[in-house]
Amino acid sequence: MKRLFLLAMVVMALVVPARANSWWDNFQPDNTNVWLTSTNLPIVWIDVDGEMIDRDERITARMKIIHNGDGQTNYADTIAHPGQNIDYEGYVAIRYRGSSSFNISDKKPYSFRPLDKPLEEGGTKKKVDILGMGKDNNWALLAPYADKSMMRDLLAFEVSRPWMEYTPQGRYCEVFLDDIYYGVYILTEVVSKGKHRLDLPDPGAEGDELTGGYIMEVNRIDGEVTYTSRYHPVSNTGQRYPDAYISFQYKSPDYEELTTDQVNYINGRIDQMETALWNFRPTGTANYQEYLDMENFVDYQIAMELGHNVDGYRLSGKFFKRRDSEDARFKMVVWDMNLAYGNSDYYQGWRTDTWMYRNNNTLYSEGDPQLIPFWWYKLNTDPNYTSALKKRWAQYRRSNLREDRLMATVDSLASVLTSRGAERRNSMAWPRWGEYVWPNYYIADNYKDEVDYLKNWLSDRIAWMDSQLGFDPNALERGDVDGDGRVTIADVTALIDRLLSGTATGGDEDVADCDQDGNVTISDVTALIDYLLGGSW
Repeated sequence: MKRLFLLAMVVMALVVPARANSWWDNFQPDNTNVWLTSTNLPIVWIDVDGEMIDRDERITARMKIIHNGDGQTNYADTIAHPGQNIDYEGYVAIRYRGSSSFNISDKKPYSFRPLDKPLEEGGTKKKVDILGMGKDNNWALLAPYADKSMMRDLLAFEVSRPWMEYTPQGRYCEVFLDDIYYGVYILTEVVSKGKHRLDLPDPGAEGDELTGGYIMEVNRIDGEVTYTSRYHPVSNTGQRYPDAYISFQYKSPDYEELTTDQVNYINGRIDQMETALWNFRPTGTANYQEYLDMENFVDYQIAMELGHNVDGYRLSGKFFKRRDSEDARFKMVVWDMNLAYGNSDYYQGWRTDTWMYRNNNTLYSEGDPQLIPFWWYKLNTDPNYTSALKKRWAQYRRSNLREDRLMATVDSLASVLTSRGAERRNSMAWPRWGEYVWPNYYIADNYKDEVDYLKNWLSDRIAWMDSQLGFDPNALERGDVDGDGRVTIADVTALIDRLLSGTATGGDEDVADCDQDGNVTISDVTALIDYLLGGSW
């Protein structure tokens, strides 16, 4: 029954407009008379002169972005407030983007590329630095809608950034389209190649140049599939689903741009990785580590599981490969977390007490064709992988995933949206408080209510993951002498100061007793330095 309901929802979203405003008016908000005078967020004007924006083909638009700097005021009336900083002004090629975020959301996201001149005049894309995120020519305007906190994507980016080799940057902004206020958006980088993004060369014709760089994505089997795995997804007990498949899309270079040799190479490399994983046994050698960066996959799993992301692993599962001379292993990138952190009422996404990587039984029983790749089941049968997972979880829980720091991040993002009225204006344009928006599990009555729900959900989720991964948040970490949640060179200084001051005993003596001989002496300084240089306790 639930599956039929979801199918009906998708069909309605594709065929029947949810409201009177539709494609031909560029999906205007419910309220087109929202007034903005000043804001702490950048202001983005998009002018298409009434032309319909398309989903597949880009059209020319004019774009202007006012940003007077972080913490400064931006004014919508540029005549009354001349001399403001214009972050970007020029042409862009724009289109709608997204899958469920387009089909089911009233508020539509965009993809845009800056141009040197209009498309009609032969304009070509150019690289520009937008809002301090570095020069590039591929950008997105995400449209938080089902995520009424408007922060789940950015929250995932912020907590993942210290771990991952690359995580996209994003900035809140307020958008006008043809002088109509469209609300709060997230102007963000797209996972793509570039000096300020994934610094990957295009693959060459042979040798080492043929081996990188490629950006791929695990995604919908009903989308533009460019490669299908010969290994099927598995159940929670490792049994194959022979009628289910893992599908891939090639993002950079585009599939049409790849040569036959390049397609054969990257298909073969994925197959080699999957074969090594499929054949792995807990008592055997983990030769799959030749093909994937285990630490990166651990970090990605932590990000997906912390958010209990219902789309995690199986949709928008972006990964990349450098040339073998740099790094021969596949690595993952965090993306698309707007339905995470307790936001989803389907496939048990709202729960705090299950592992999402083991969700295939639920997905399969609901008839979803896109299941979680078997990779994650097999990885979690490797004692070395699960040991690394527990160690990394403990490391992050003592640093940026400490509960007080995580809640401070949520509060900071909320403050950006509420301090100068951006959230209020967005809610005037798209009044949805107290209403179900697919796939909300919790229906908040106001913004504070939504943020409180998110924080409570996070607290419960962290507690459950602590219990499963054996982390005691109240235990002190050996070597963290200054108590900042990390073991760094600053702890060496703190330990030396402690010894010089003669305060070598106290409630945190176990933390300072780095060599665990029962005393705090100069030998503990040596042990701490050895640890920081790569040794182990």
